[in-house]
Amino acid sequence: MSILFALGFWLACWVVNASLARSRFAAQKSVRIAIPVLFGLAILVLWQGVVTGLSVPEVILPAPSSIGVAIGANLPTLWADFVQTILKGALSGYILGAGSAFAVAILVDRVPFLRAGLLPIGNFVAALPIVGIAPIMVMWFGFDWQSKAAVVVVMVFFPVLVNMVAGLSASDRMQRDLMATWGGSYWQTLVKLRLPAAMPFLFNGLKIAATLALIGAIVAENFGSPTVGMGFRISTAVGQLALPLVWAEIAVAALAGSVFYGFVAALERAVTFWHPSQRGR
Repeated sequence: MSILFALGFWLACWVVNASLARSRFAAQKSVRIAIPVLFGLAILVLWQGVVTGLSVPEVILPAPSSIGVAIGANLPTLWADFVQTILKGALSGYILGAGSAFAVAILVDRVPFLRAGLLPIGNFVAALPIVGIAPIMVMWFGFDWQSKAAVVVVMVFFPVLVNMVAGLSASDRMQRDLMATWGGSYWQTLVKLRLPAAMPFLFNGLKIAATLALIGAIVAENFGSPTVGMGFRISTAVGQLALPLVWAEIAVAALAGSVFYGFVAALERAVTFWHPSQRGR
């Protein structure tokens, strides 16, 4: 019976979403928010109905209701893990990695031979697996959040660097020649022309790095951490077959990653409101 109800709810949400997407109100912000909310709600109801109706064991796949109970019962633990992994490890590493990449990109643009020497090395380092980097950083910086931040710096640095270097070359040759005709110095041209033109590229790198930072911080905790943190908690809970707690940590991580990505996207819209990609948003 629960499966039939879940399928009926899914079909009802499908019909409503299809109607909203085709309606004349589809461009309104409230409708654009309502469509994914309804879609996500339909997935949760279908998930609950299938797990309950088929009596799926909790160690295989817990129901959303069980995950909600686990979240409510472990709020202090989830908050401590959030602070350790997201605020200390991921966010600090993200800020350090993105900030240093921005500065190095300007240096690479100013010193041409660095472009030929540094960027190929960057592509090599960016391809290194986390499982190889994390143990080294733990040995260098210890078991606390500093080693996780170091892993995040390595993961964030080169995507932001590559995008920023490409963005600094995005301005038209005619525009740069016009600045030179007016007697503009390198730094005047950089600040007034090239940096604004590079902002869409920079934010593209920042959005990519936002997801990499979260993944890097969580995975790095599996190679050594204090008795707190999302990666540590997930690994421990799996060993104890406490799957609702594992999914609770996953839910918190997904929510934090979505909010972080949304913040970067909102900042992008505020900074690059003039760019054609932001029209109609």
